Amino acid sequence: MLTNRLAGKSSAYWSLARLGAAIGLSAITVTAAYAGGVATLSCIGGARSLNCAAQWGTAGDPYVRAVPQALGETEKAQAATRERRWLIHCHPVIERDAYGVARYQYAAPGCEYGVGAD
Repeated sequence: MLTNRLAGKSSAYWSLARLGAAIGLSAITVTAAYAGGVATLSCIGGARSLNCAAQWGTAGDPYVRAVPQALGETEKAQAATRERRWLIHCHPVIERDAYGVARYQYAAPGCEYGVGAD
């Protein structure tokens, strides 16, 4: 529900309208949250206008990633060796560009893509 309307009446009327819209959207939001989803309600307005928006989505964070299993001693040693060989081959150095932004520079081509010593 999205509302944007100039006030033709007193600001008390619009305060009441804002309150009614917030209560209505809250009821929708709370109902959706109990249904196993996630809901948000955002309202913004001044003395002369009101804008409200409600969103609902399924529960669950799309940014949650599974954590890999802990490495054993052998895998840790192999990973350390790979990293050490990559550092020797690629020799990453941080240098500032013309705008003062710090950027990595590499001694060998392909290192910026993770390609390096095998």
